[in-house]
Amino acid sequence: MDEGIRQITRRVILESAVRNVCGDRQQDYGSPENSFRAIARFWKAYLLEKYGMDVPLCPTDIGLMMALFKISRIVKGRFKEDSFIDGCGYLACAGELAETDRGETVPGSGGR
Repeated sequence: MDEGIRQITRRVILESAVRNVCGDRQQDYGSPENSFRAIARFWKAYLLEKYGMDVPLCPTDIGLMMALFKISRIVKGRFKEDSFIDGCGYLACAGELAETDRGETVPGSGGR
């Protein structure tokens, strides 16, 4: 392997995701719990206004849907390491939130 060219391995992807989720992104955007809860409120309001759908969303749903967004980019686009890193990060956040939010939906959603 040429010097200066980094091989993309599962370790590199996972370690990068850890740095992002537990460092950079948390410092830039705050905790996933707060961020995903806010996103759930925005998406819920959008779906209600545009389609008349009162969709129950919890923070875990947001992490899972963001991971699906990254998977869609991976499937439809060219190789981009960041999509794999971000997908791992979203799934890690969703996994942690699934343990704590227990299906808690954003206010006014009528539960699950």
